[in-house]
Parts: sequence; structure tokens; C-alpha cells
Amino acid sequence: MIDTHAHLDACDDPAEALVSRAREAGVTRIIAIGSGLESCRTALRIAEAEAGVFCALGIHPHQAEDGAAHLDELRDLLAHDRAVAVGETGLDFYRDRAPRDAQRRLFSLQLGLAQGLGLPVVVHCRAAEREVAEALEAFDGTVVLHCFSSPELLPTAIARGYFVSFAGNVTYPKAEELRAAAVQVPAECLLAETDSPYLAPQPRRGRPNEPANVVHTVAALAEARGEGPDELAATIEENAARAFGLP
Repeated sequence: MIDTHAHLDACDDPAEALVSRAREAGVTRIIAIGSGLESCRTALRIAEAEAGVFCALGIHPHQAEDGAAHLDELRDLLAHDRAVAVGETGLDFYRDRAPRDAQRRLFSLQLGLAQGLGLPVVVHCRAAEREVAEALEAFDGTVVLHCFSSPELLPTAIARGYFVSFAGNVTYPKAEELRAAAVQVPAECLLAETDSPYLAPQPRRGRPNEPANVVHTVAALAEARGEGPDELAATIEENAARAFGLP
């Protein structure tokens, strides 16, 4: 099993303990997320130390105000052999922690970087569905819609063959719309993640999330889709290997 999106550097527990508990739960691979240059460097250090950990490296839209100035440094970090994607990047018009024009520019620049490097892009979208769809229209590469929570974006994602990744919030009792969206995603495009340390799934709700908990998200997806959890976990792992070019 794989957790395709975990902010290991933001967790309280050491990465070594998190990875160990994940392995005990049957989670053998983790995509550690860099969401800023220092976060990217930390994610790479963790990946160098822990077998089965790979990295997606990017500058989060919350940091867009001065993010464009660091693109060359990000490009250098992405040359690392454990870096398998650009991200997370995207647009967040819900919290608006950076000017929207700066977010759009940084998103465009990181899409160009991913295109030039031949890497997939991990996309954050919040309250910016139309703008994200428009920005991705010209992107000729693999797209992962992380922590999917925008059912209105689903028809575009399916039509374009994007990977759609669900986090722990799909397990919440009131998340019927998310589960309905998960049922519609083609099997070959479905992914699962924790977004650790955020969005702990229902059985662990109220506590910090961690990669081991992705098993609960997979179980909820399997139940919603009427599939066996082991079979779905294997499908998701195959999808992740294809999306991120994992060995």
C-alpha cells in the first residue's frame, strides 16, 4: 500500500517513527511533500534516510508572494533522484494567504517547470476550480489532484485523465458527495493519501494524521465502490507507480 501525499516534515513525531508504523500497517511507500524550499530540503533528507520514501517538491500557493523568486532553487532540488513530482502547487482562493495574481503566476511557472522536466504535477485546489482547470488546460503531462474535494471539477478530471486522490475527509459521515465522486473516478485514475498530519480519517479523527492511517481511507473508498479493500489497495499502488514513475 502507498500513501501518495504526506507532509512528514509537519508531523510532531520523527519521520523514522512514522515510517516504521506505516510499514507495520502495510504501507510500504510514501510520497513526502515539500511545500516550500526548506520543507523540500527536509523531505529530501527524510527520503535519503528512509527506504520507500519519495518526494514531490514544490512551493505552496500560500507562499506565492515571493515564491517565483525561488524557482531556480526548486529546479535544483528536483534533480534529486528521490524527487518524483512537482508540488504541491496550485491555487487557494479560500484562505487567500497570498495575492491571487501571485498564486496564478507561481502555479504557471511550476507547471512549466514540471513540463520541462517531464515530471507529474501535484495540484492543490481550493475555491478555485475554474481557474485551476483553465491553468491545466495547456499542461501536457501527468496531473494528480491532491486531497480531492471539488466534485464540480470531476467531469474535467475524468475527461482529461487526471489522477484523483482522496484523503481522510472522504471517510467522514457527512462526506456523501465526496464518496459519490470517488465512485465515479475510473479505477485506473484513483489514488489515496493521508495529507498527514491533517485530515485524520474517521477512526482516528481528532488526532494527528500519519501515513499508517491511509488504510482507513482505502477501506472507505473500497466500501463506497463496492470493491475489496485489498484489491483496491493493489490497484491504487499500481496507479501511483504509473503516476509518479516509481520503481
